[in-house]
Amino acid sequence: MAAGCCGVKKQKLSSSPPSGSAGPGGGGGGSHCGGAAAAAGGEPGALPPPGGPRLNGLGGLAGGAAGCALAPPLPPSCGGGAAGLSPPAPAASLLSSPGAGSGGPGCRKMVVSAEMCCFCFDVLYCHLYGYQPPRSPRFTNDPYPLFVTWKIGRDKRLRGCIGTFSAMNLHSGLREYTLTSALKDSRFPPMTRDELPRLFCSVSLLTNFEDVCDYMDWEVGVHGIRIEFINEKGSKRTATYLPEVAKEQGWDHIQTIDSLLRKGGYKAPITNEFRKTIKLTRYRSEKMTMSYTEYLAHRQHHHFQNGIGHPLPPYNHYS
Repeated sequence: MAAGCCGVKKQKLSSSPPSGSAGPGGGGGGSHCGGAAAAAGGEPGALPPPGGPRLNGLGGLAGGAAGCALAPPLPPSCGGGAAGLSPPAPAASLLSSPGAGSGGPGCRKMVVSAEMCCFCFDVLYCHLYGYQPPRSPRFTNDPYPLFVTWKIGRDKRLRGCIGTFSAMNLHSGLREYTLTSALKDSRFPPMTRDELPRLFCSVSLLTNFEDVCDYMDWEVGVHGIRIEFINEKGSKRTATYLPEVAKEQGWDHIQTIDSLLRKGGYKAPITNEFRKTIKLTRYRSEKMTMSYTEYLAHRQHHHFQNGIGHPLPPYNHYS
């Protein structure tokens, strides 16, 4: 199912990837960070039941951002260009849960890469400018639960975040959720060309799903959490936050759980007894973030390295 796991404005609050479903209920589709169909401005929104459409889920901060809206150059992979990518842009930010890094005995190699963020930018660019979709990329096409997150401006305000707990092949999954998160996050209007130069793209691959008996049995800044609960009307609801959300918002365990309940649509007073009825799944993620500026530098290097005939227009720096 699709889901959203990103938070919104700060609120005042009193091992290996799965091969099938991700998390309890196992359904496919997408989600919003912190609750599907979360309303703009942090109003509560509920995730669809397992097997429904998408999810969304990150912590965005309030505030505006300066920046020029410039027409970007055509990425080489749009409209039938070369599919290969140059080495990852050094400035791209790689975040992962402890133990998920590469190198050293017992450590598995990171799967997420800068090429994945570049591919997401390619897909969005080609869609907004009416070009043919980019060719299939060269990175792995293994199945993972995944989220694509867009932030915008200097203060990196949340602009869209939707993903899925069902393991999807990365090529098709990133194509789908790039556009779903950019155009169909119910909290925001669809993205426009003018916003491209100020965007940041993050790809999160979810791993190590574990059902826990105690709703406090997870670590802030390490685990993402997905909760399942029964609301006042007797309906089953779910909501999720990616691993970085609670830390970015400055929340402790109780504040995070209560925020998720509200975003999942629970409106009754929240008691400790009710918290104990929550079914909680914790998970980890590998995350890569890339700015549009880094994307252009990456693409320009690839363009000349591969001897593509048409020159890229010089791109403008913005601040």
